[in-house]
Parts: sequence; structure tokens; C-alpha cells
Amino acid sequence: MGGFWDRISRFRPLAITLGVRDVRYPSPRETAGTPNIPGMNERSPRRSESGFPIEPVYGPADGEKPGQYPFTRGVYPTMYTSRPWTMRQYAGFGTAVESNARYHQLLNAGTMGLSVAFDLPTQMGYDSDEPIAHGEVGKVGVAIDSIEDMRLLFKDIPLDKVSTSMTINAPGSVLLLLYQLVAEEQGVPGDKLNGTIQNDILKEYIARGTYIFPPKPSLRLVADTFAYCRTEIPKWNTISISGYHMAEAGATPVQEIAFTLADGIEYVRAAVAAGLDVDAFAPRLSFFFVARTTLLEEVAKFRAARRIWAKVMREEFGAKDPKSWMLRFHTQTAGVQLTAQQPEVNLVRVTAQALGAIMGGTQSLHTNSYDEAIALPTEKAARLALRTQQVLAYETDLTATVDPFAGSYVVEAMTDEIEAEARALIDRVFEYGSAVDAIEAGFQKREIESSAYRTALEIDSRERVVVGLNRFTIDVEEPYEPLRVDPAIEADQAARLARLRAERDSDAVDAALDKLRAAAHGTENVLYPMREALRLRATVGEVCHALRTVWGTHTPRETF
Repeated sequence: MGGFWDRISRFRPLAITLGVRDVRYPSPRETAGTPNIPGMNERSPRRSESGFPIEPVYGPADGEKPGQYPFTRGVYPTMYTSRPWTMRQYAGFGTAVESNARYHQLLNAGTMGLSVAFDLPTQMGYDSDEPIAHGEVGKVGVAIDSIEDMRLLFKDIPLDKVSTSMTINAPGSVLLLLYQLVAEEQGVPGDKLNGTIQNDILKEYIARGTYIFPPKPSLRLVADTFAYCRTEIPKWNTISISGYHMAEAGATPVQEIAFTLADGIEYVRAAVAAGLDVDAFAPRLSFFFVARTTLLEEVAKFRAARRIWAKVMREEFGAKDPKSWMLRFHTQTAGVQLTAQQPEVNLVRVTAQALGAIMGGTQSLHTNSYDEAIALPTEKAARLALRTQQVLAYETDLTATVDPFAGSYVVEAMTDEIEAEARALIDRVFEYGSAVDAIEAGFQKREIESSAYRTALEIDSRERVVVGLNRFTIDVEEPYEPLRVDPAIEADQAARLARLRAERDSDAVDAALDKLRAAAHGTENVLYPMREALRLRATVGEVCHALRTVWGTHTPRETF
């Protein structure tokens, strides 16, 4: 018996009779901006496969509606019925040239937004030729040392046409300014740029470790970035307050949203204390969460997080703009749940995780590649990860209605329970005085490490099943050829830096760095002198070292 398409080819004459002989399917590039999902741009509801209408919204007439405070059911009234979530793929490795080639591949495959991974030296504010960077250049992301690398990274990518997210924290303002300078070279003004910098330094002290400065000057840098972007890059999301990395470190769903929202409260307090009006910056705040395979709890987690944040912003901070109450977030599927054993099974895990994010109302989504537990994703694996999202958006009915779990006994009950437990945990954070005080006391880190230990014990005892790891194993794994980063790029980056330093006006760079240090000593917004130093081709490491001499560096305390 033939395959599906062989069988339906017998009905081709009917298609001709109906006048669809010359159907031309649009390319991914055509469909990326204007999704061709039946019913999405029409007033009439979509119809099911059986022919009955699927209403855009279901629920009791007097109940909460999507797009209304406290946004349990979603931040927008129509959600995916008018357009799908942004399909954003995280990528970056080796040199800027190699990463630029991957970005073009992803855009051609239909990606709607780019998400940049930086290598460890860049994340820590070091140049590729510094001794501390040896062996790490280009390994877990792309190496960016100066404006010259940023030009190569976005070569032939029109920055007024794409939305770019950059996973960068301690030196987030530095990389944002390099991006703005490259956009200006393309003729794109700051008010045409769309994207996000993670810029969430507090979670680095809790779970991830790529911090540079102590917490208080780091919060000052975050507040300066808020103020700068309000004037210079008004459409930019100035922070992506992240629970993802806490979850990867072992946080439970309740801990993930409680500690993330506590950090968010701390950032808002810092900005208000710096003299900013809450409604001037709060609409540009965004969040970043994980999506685990426990689909029902993840849906409830996202709904509870929206509800908590809306109440905090309206009741505690007195925000008047409804956009200030909205918790908008990006989601990434759970890398920590992927296995190196039987890696193709990760395709199933990622699909389940993506379903939780979509039904929980995410604004954008990155789906991990099935081989990420082994190495950097290959081109084929990255394309399959994107295709997972495209199947969910274009072949299912998930985009036909808003908040499909509304009214579910289990999800509604779980939403209430997660909200109550998360609010209680937030209160425990602020019993220390502030989120920073709790961080310095090691509270969040200690709680997450305890949860991670419990999970490890459950896996070891097989109480928690991980398919292919502790149950349903196979004796021999199929061979797999991972993507490898050429170690020669470290020498190449060092040679590029040597040329840059030889060719630039060193006196002008030194003077610009002196002005940056003076601003850091005082109260001036440091981003303006920082931008001038970068324009003159100061390096990422030189800018960060200038701030280190004024603000010092953070030394963590032991939590046990």
C-alpha cells in the first residue's frame, strides 16, 4: 500500500476541478512575516477537521478574558489567533563569520527572530587574547571583541527588519551599544531597532555565575540602561528577567517564578530609586522562562506568573499603564532534560515542552535541538528544532483559540496553588530586606541546590523516570558526529585584535575610557561615554576593565 501522498494523488482531478491546479506554496521567507494560517486574518472562526467552528475565546461570560487584568489568560486579547508566537532560534559559535552564516540559514528556514549566544570570555567581559580566555574562545557561543566582530556577525542582515535577542548580562550594555553602532552604519536609527538584551545580573549571582561587578553597581548599570534605551532605543526590551537558568540549575517551577519575579521587583525598585517613572520603563520589561516536559504544571506556572506580576505592578508600584502590568516572556525548552543517550528521543521531549509554552501563552519560543546534550547543534538539528515550532503553528489548531486550558479543573487548581506558593516564597526573599540581601545571604542559591539534589536522588533511585537514561535503555548507541569548533579561531581572534589596536587612534581610545571611568565614579549615565569608546574601537574587555577599576569585582560567598 502506498504512502499518504501517493493515496491522495488519486484525487488530483478534483483539485483541478476546484481551480487549484496552479497552487504555489509560499516560501518560508514569505510566510515568516505574514503567517498563512487559515482563519488567523479573518473574522470568521477557524473550523475543525470535522467542520464545526472553533471560537477564538471560550469561557463563562462573566469570567476573566484574555488581554485583561490580571492577564491569567494571556497578555493579548487575540493571542495566536491573529499571529503566532515569534519563532526565535538561539545560535552562535566560533567566529562572527560562522555565526552569520548560521543566522542566514535560520532566516531562510523561516525563523522570525535571531537569538545570539556569546562565548564565555565575552560573557565575562574579557577579550579573546587575554590569558584567562585561553581554551574558551568561540566554544559555547560567538566571540565578540569589538565593533568589527559585530559588523561581521550581522553582515547582510537588515537590523530594521529582524528582532534580535542577545543572551548577555554583565556586559549587556556593551553589546547593545555595539549593535546600535552597527545599525547606525547600516543607516538604521535607534528608534527602528527591536530586540532584547538579557541584562539580568541578579540571576547570575543565584544560578549561572557570569557576573563581573558587585550587585549594587551592577544594578546601577541596569538602571542606566533603562534610562538610555528610553531615549535612544525606545522599542528595545531592556531586560529579560530570567528564571530559565535557575530552572537549569535545579529550581522547581514555584522557585523559578518566585525568584525571577523577586528579581523583577528589585529591578523596578532600583529604577524608581534612580528617579525613573515606573510607567516610563515597565512596559519594556520582559521575562525568560523554561518549559519542562511536565506540561500541565508548566501551563499553570505561566498563568500564575502573569497574575502575580500584574498585581505587584499595579498594587505595589502604582503603575497606571496596563502595559506595565503585563508579564511578557520568552520561553526556551528545557535543555537540562535532554539526554545524550538516544538523542533522537529529545525531539519528543522538545515537542512536549513546546506545547506547554504555547498553551501557557508565551510571546516567543526557542526549541532546543535534539543534539544539544552532546555538542553545539548541527545545521540539520537546528532546522528540525525550528520545524517543530512550525508544525505546531501551521498544522495544529493551537492557534485557533486563546488559552485552551481555561476552565480545566486541574489547570485552574494548579494555577491557584502555584500562585500561592510562589507569593509565599517571594515574601521569604524579602524577609532578608531585598532580593540582593537574600542573594548575598545565599538564600536562593541554597534553595535551588537543595531542589537539584532531590531531583538527582530521584533519578538515581529511578523514582523519576528518564527514558533512555534510567529506563528503556539500549546496549549500543548509534554513532553521532557532533559539530566541532576549530581551536584555531583563538589565534585568529588574537591576530584581529592586534591589528585593531595597531590601526586605531589609541590616544582617543584612552581618553574615551578615562571619561567612562569618571562617569562610573559619579552619577552620569555611563552608557554615553561607553558608546563613544566603542565607536572609537575600544574592545569589550577594555571597557569592562575600565569599570572594574572603579566598581571592583564580585566574590561569591559559600552557601554551605
